[in-house]
Amino acid sequence: MMQMRMAKPISSWPTLLFLFFVLFPGAAVAAQTLIPAPPRLAANAYLLVDADSGKVIVEHNSSARVEPASLTKMMTAYIAAHELHEGNIRMTDQVRVSKKAWQMGGSKMFIRVGTEVTVDELLHGIIIQSGNDASVAMAEHIAGAEDAFVQIMNHHAGLLGMSGTHFQNAHGWPAENHYTTARDMAVLAKAIIYRYPDHYALYKVRNYTYNGIAQPNRNRLLWQDDSVDGLKTGHTEAAGYCLVASAKRGDMRLISVVMGAKSEDSRARETRKLLAYGFRYYETIKPYEAGAVLNETRIWGGTVDKVRLGVSEDMYLTIPRGRAGDLEASLEVERIIRAPINAGDARGSVKVRLDSEPVADVPLVALDSVPEGGLVKRILDWVKLFFLDLFNMLKT
Repeated sequence: MMQMRMAKPISSWPTLLFLFFVLFPGAAVAAQTLIPAPPRLAANAYLLVDADSGKVIVEHNSSARVEPASLTKMMTAYIAAHELHEGNIRMTDQVRVSKKAWQMGGSKMFIRVGTEVTVDELLHGIIIQSGNDASVAMAEHIAGAEDAFVQIMNHHAGLLGMSGTHFQNAHGWPAENHYTTARDMAVLAKAIIYRYPDHYALYKVRNYTYNGIAQPNRNRLLWQDDSVDGLKTGHTEAAGYCLVASAKRGDMRLISVVMGAKSEDSRARETRKLLAYGFRYYETIKPYEAGAVLNETRIWGGTVDKVRLGVSEDMYLTIPRGRAGDLEASLEVERIIRAPINAGDARGSVKVRLDSEPVADVPLVALDSVPEGGLVKRILDWVKLFFLDLFNMLKT
């Protein structure tokens, strides 16, 4: 059961209304868990982040430019999922294989020039078999030519906030000005997982056969850890061995990125280290749900006298395991709120601290729109507010 008690003030901000401690459901007063230093990986860059809260748990060179290799295909597949969602292409579309797509070397789906293959089959070939040929065929189907598709890739990278990424092709072969960062790959992985969950299901498929050729998914963790359900491997001589993976245990989902490992075994092993550390020593909780009423306060000059306040999105917090009961939350609300106000307008903030350190600071928003009241109502409220301010001044 959630319990609350008054806390000492943590701010002298004049709009502070009240403070409270929150003991989250299931929390117990227990000895604090000792968290060791995060593992040091045999990789050029790596990152471990909670998918819901965005909390970075482990990172090393996460903003450094690195070659993405076949991780590039995550964006190719993401755009295909977007186009499917928008109705611009269909899974049953027949795609004629061009000579350019057929001639692609490296990892292949083994599509044949002049034949037709469905979008559904191409997606399997891109995600499971890491087909360079399938990637070019998909790019040509969506944009007419791979060069045009690359422009779409960079546009979507910008929309997602992947500021450290630039693509030059749809498959990931080394090219000048073709780069990304571990952090950007985590951003892309989160978008794939949450924006197109039906499409994301493809990333955990272990094997796929096309043209009589069976190929396994190169993500070895799909066989080694049942909680892992994606995403993608990559390898070139320059990039080393790369792996973006995601795992869900209970209600907690983590995304790991390992770039520039020394071998297939190494990238899987180092990823397991990251995931084990994150799940062992951290937990993710949801103290407040979107739309839940956290406060109801006076609004002046409106058609009603009260406005409900809450958060616009579910709030997720990633904290050391077992520390939920030590969280301190404060609700800060503007002292005077006047109508009109629209649902979603920020009128304060929700702050959460652990051991006096900030954990979260999110806007406290109006849950309902309140139009301006009639003339008489506005005048009456103005008079009340005037005398209230006068009384407060006399008190001080």
